[in-house]
This record gives sequence, C-alpha cells and structure tokens, in this order.
Amino acid sequence: MSLASRSPIALAAASRSAQRLAAAKPTQAAAYSLLAAASKRAVPEAAHVAQYSLLARASAASKRASIQGTRGIKTLDFAGTKEVVYERSDWPLAKLHDYFKNDTLALIGYGSQGHGQGLNARDNGLNVIVGVREGGESWKQAQEDGWVPGETLFPIEEAINRGTIIMNLLSDAAQSQTWPTIAPLITPGKTLYFSHGFSVVYKEDTHVIPPADVDVILVAPKGSGRTVRTLFKEGRGINSSIAVWQDVTGKAKEKATALGVAIGSGYMYETTFEKEVYSDLYGERGVLMGGIQGMFLAQYKVLRANGHSPSEAFNETVEEATQSLFPLIGAKGMDYMYAACSTTARRGALDWAPIFEAANRPVFEKLYQSVRDGTETRKSLEFNGRDTYREDLARELKEIDDQEIWRAGKTVRSLRPDYKP
Repeated sequence: MSLASRSPIALAAASRSAQRLAAAKPTQAAAYSLLAAASKRAVPEAAHVAQYSLLARASAASKRASIQGTRGIKTLDFAGTKEVVYERSDWPLAKLHDYFKNDTLALIGYGSQGHGQGLNARDNGLNVIVGVREGGESWKQAQEDGWVPGETLFPIEEAINRGTIIMNLLSDAAQSQTWPTIAPLITPGKTLYFSHGFSVVYKEDTHVIPPADVDVILVAPKGSGRTVRTLFKEGRGINSSIAVWQDVTGKAKEKATALGVAIGSGYMYETTFEKEVYSDLYGERGVLMGGIQGMFLAQYKVLRANGHSPSEAFNETVEEATQSLFPLIGAKGMDYMYAACSTTARRGALDWAPIFEAANRPVFEKLYQSVRDGTETRKSLEFNGRDTYREDLARELKEIDDQEIWRAGKTVRSLRPDYKP
C-alpha cells in the first residue's frame, strides 16, 4: 500500500489534522524543569549546556502555563471504566520542594532509568545522590553527567546510608544479587522505591523481601529511561503508573505521586505491583518488542520469497508502518488511520484484522500465563545473571542486526530528508 494509493480527501484531512497537532502547545512547558534547575541551584554546565539554551524562553512559557490553568487529580472514563488520574499540575514546583525539603533521594544504579530519573529529579531542584560501584562504567557515566564523587556520587552502601528515599533502579538481576547487602541498610524511616514490580512480586525467585517497617512504593514510567529524559526536556512528561506495596506511614501513595512528578511524569494512574509487572513483561514480549519483530520479519521474508526487492519489502513492512501509519494511530487512533488510507487498503485491513486476532490470541494467552507463573522471570534471572551475559546478549543482538531486513533498513533510513548518521 503506497501513499499515492490513498484518497486525496483522506490525505487532505490527515494533513490538516497533522498541522493542528503540530501547532498545539503542551499544557506545561519546558519551563517546569528549567526554572527549577535555575532557581534551586546551579547545575554543572557540562551536563546541561543544551538545556540552558532554552532558558531564554522559560519565563514566557511559565506565564503561558499559568494562564492556561491546572487540572490536577481527576476521574476519567476509560472506555466505560472510571479511573483516577494524577497530573503534574497538582504538584507545582514550590509544593514539590516543600514536600521533599527534608529528604535525600538516593538513586541506586545508573542504567537507563537511573540516568533519566536522576537527571530529571535533579533538574526539578530536589536533593538527589547516586549510588553505584565505585570506578565502574556507571560511575564514569554519572561523572560525565555532572554527579560529583563525595558530594552527589557515592558507593552504593554509603548512598543508601545518606538517603531517606532509596530508589532501587538496578537491573532486575542485579537487585536479586545485591539484596543481601542492601536489605540491612533499609532502616526504619526510609522509603523503598522501585520502578518495576519484578523483584518484589517474584520474591520466591529473587529473594527480595522488603523490611516490614518501611513504605514500599513504585513509579513505573511507560517507556525507556532515555524517553523519560527526552520528554522531560521537551516539557511534556512521560506517563507512569504508581503503586503501593506497603504503607507504614499512611502517606505512601502521596509520596509515590510526588516522586512520579519529580522524576518527570506528566500524568500517572494507579495500579498494583503485580499488575504492573504482569502487564510490563507481557507487553514487551508481545506487541511492543517481541511480537513486532516477529511480525516484521515474517512479512518481509514472504515478500522476498515472492521476488520483491529488499527495498520494496522493507518499505512495505517497516518504513511505511513507522513513518506514516503508526504516527496516525498514536495521534488519533486506529479508525483514524484506516480513514486516512485508500478504500482498497481499508477494506483489506478490516477483513484481515479478525484473522490475525484469532491466530495470535492463543499465543498471547500462552505468553501471559508464562509471565504470571514466573517462567519468564526465571528465564530472565538465569540469562541476565550469567557471567557471560554481555557477550551472549551482544551475539543475539548482532544476529538481529545482521538480518537482511535491518541491513536494508539502514539504507532506507539514509534516504529520509531528516536523516542524521
């Protein structure tokens, strides 16, 4: 299906809608993060030089945000189910600073989520320190981002002792491996924070059992740590889920919501530790990552087997999906995407969608059961805990990179007008 095959009326409507979307302004501008960093303290220049170029616009953006009003906590109807949603506007910076004025956020681990959440909380003016293995790769990366040894960067044990809110953002396997050392340091009065329910929910396999006398909460951004950082710098904020495993103080949910804003969330919805980890493991193995690679590859191989060139097979499988159709779904929904396509494409999609659903549902049911019964957890812990983990992972990723579909994709991407090597 090519762009040329779509009806002019549908394309014109899609174009007008895209223009409206491009002109729309976020309800909270980038000033939210930038003004916090500027007013609270000076951030190391080397780590944030790109952000300071935006400060000239921060004041005007802040004024726009103030006259647009705030929304705060609200109940919304999600396809007939009422759910409470918590928004960033309920936690203006002054309130956020006052709430955490006596707290030190000790961020343990500096991988993807540690990087994004830590820098966002720091830019929002909170007292944040990082705890990683001294001299390791994460230690070096943290220094490059402006964390200072002895001031804001410490070995893990020292960071936990200094912190009041312990943000355990180590990898799932590392959380299991380090828990015997970390657990005795989580003393009464501290708060234990996770961004994934994995370790606590699958405690029979991970052996991560939180102390009974501390709040245990979760803020799970719905995206990679890099996306958490990017959306924050754009002033948008990622959506996140929040959950409470253990509420000792009676303020655990409030704390989770405030921390969600602090680490860069635009809005948050409630879930449980169990539902967060079930949906997360299920989703990334399914449509989000595993399923989409499998579907892409299957379609590409059939096209190639029937004599289509690599460029044509890639364009009809990946390029049109990611560059044309998926953005329309994200903007307005599946029906909108269908309406923007030709009548022929629309008819075929409507006919074949139920066939694909029927074929795939048994696979998804099997996948969900594998997540819920802990099979996926045990596989992850075994593989990610290997001494040869990095080498084994690199080999598997290279196999994907070497597939013809993705080798062809490199050339196709180089043809895009906005291509950057």
